[in-house]
Amino acid sequence: MKIIVLILVGAFLLLLLMLDKKQVKAMFEKLSIFWFRLAFAFLGLFLLNIAGGFIGIYFPVNIASGLLLAILGIPGLAALCAFALFL
Repeated sequence: MKIIVLILVGAFLLLLLMLDKKQVKAMFEKLSIFWFRLAFAFLGLFLLNIAGGFIGIYFPVNIASGLLLAILGIPGLAALCAFALFL
C-alpha cells in the first residue's frame, strides 16, 4: 500500500514539474471548485434526507450520490429524486 501511495505522489509531483505556473494555478482552482461543490452536495443530501423523512422518502447520503450531485448539479438532483421515488 505504501508503494502505491509513493508512486501516486511521485507521479503527481512530476506532473506539477511539467506544468507552468498558470496551468498549476488553473488546475488547483478547478480542484478547489470541485471540492466546494462536493461539500455543498453533501450538505444538500443531508437536508434532503431530513426533509424527505417527513414524507417517507429516503435519500441516501454516500459518496456515489454526492459525486452525482456535485458533477451533474440540478439534473443529478432530479436523478436522485427519481431513484428515491421509483426504487
